[in-house]
Amino acid sequence: MPIDPGPSRWRLPVPGPGSDPGAGDLVALGADLEPATVLNAYRAGLFPMPVDGELGWWSPARRGVLPLDGLQVSRSLGKSVRRYEVRVDTAFDAVVSACAAPRRDGAWIDEDIAAAYGVLHTMGWAHSVQTWRDGELVGGLYGLAVNGLFAGESMFSHATDASKVALVHLVELLSDEHAGGRVLDTQWQTPHLASLGVVEIARSEYARRLLTALALPLPAAFASTLS
Repeated sequence: MPIDPGPSRWRLPVPGPGSDPGAGDLVALGADLEPATVLNAYRAGLFPMPVDGELGWWSPARRGVLPLDGLQVSRSLGKSVRRYEVRVDTAFDAVVSACAAPRRDGAWIDEDIAAAYGVLHTMGWAHSVQTWRDGELVGGLYGLAVNGLFAGESMFSHATDASKVALVHLVELLSDEHAGGRVLDTQWQTPHLASLGVVEIARSEYARRLLTALALPLPAAFASTLS
C-alpha cells in the first residue's frame, strides 16, 4: 500500500452540501504541499493550484468527471490506440515536466507543484500513464490515486492522439469490478474533455460520489507498481 504520511497540521475549509454554487471554485489560500496536506485535501474534494503567486485550494461548483462507461472513442482514436505502446509509472517525472512546459497555454504547474507530486509518486500515491512510439515518450497523463478516486491533474501530447490513448488506457485500468463506484476526476470540463465524454456534476453530487469511491480499494494496476 502507499506510504501513510500521517496527519496534516492544516484544516482546509470544505464547502458543505448546501453551499452556494455561485460562491466560486476557489475556497482557500495558503497552507503547504506536504503529502499529508495534499492527500487530506483530495479526500475532502479539494485540489491545489497556484493563483497569483499563492497556493490556492479549489473545489469547482461544477466538477468535471469522466464516467468510466462514458468514454467516447472515435474511429480515428481507436486506430491510434493500436499505434502506441502504453506504460504505467515508468517515466513519472518526465510526464510532469512535459505537462509543465511554460509554452503551453494556461500552464500552472510550477516547481513546487512538480516537486510535491514527485514526492507523492515515490510514496505510491501519484501515478502516470505514458504513450511511447519507437522508444520515445510522446504523450501521457498523471494524477493521484486515492482508493477508488483517480484525480487527473494534467496531460500532454507530442504526437497525434498520444494523450488520448493514455486516457483510454487509464479508463481500462480503472474498469474493474469496482468500476461503478470509482471516480475519474478531471477537475473541470473543457470542450476538449467534453468531446471525450467528460460531464459536469454539482459539487454536492461529487462529494457524494467521492465518499463512495474512498471506501473502495486501490486499482490493482496501481497497487502492482508499488511492489
